[in-house]
Amino acid sequence: MKFIIRSFFKTLRIVLGPFMLLWEFVSRPKGVERTPEAQQVVNQQCQSLVLYQFSTCPFCIKTRQAMRRLSLPIERRDAQHDAQNRAALEQGGGTVKVPCLKITEAGGQTRWLYESGAIISYLQQRFATA
Repeated sequence: MKFIIRSFFKTLRIVLGPFMLLWEFVSRPKGVERTPEAQQVVNQQCQSLVLYQFSTCPFCIKTRQAMRRLSLPIERRDAQHDAQNRAALEQGGGTVKVPCLKITEAGGQTRWLYESGAIISYLQQRFATA
């Protein structure tokens, strides 16, 4: 029974995945425009952030759209098809759950932030322009 359920959801992801990615592309939000100097500062701050994600996860799509809206060049790592990224997510964050934002603080401490709502809230508080 477990095999049948897994097969059903895998087939559903295969069928719906391309449509979800197309919708993400079509509904791509316009990013915030900053002065080149301000954007450079944001780009530098984003180097300490990494988003672990699955390409067709609806919550990951929501998070990526928020990143585009805020014009944030955050590195993205595929935790679905890349075993190394999946292992790093499990080892660092404790579980393979996406989206997950890895935040490396200035002192070298690492935080793992799960849940799309919490990630978007964090990004808005840190990078939203007045």
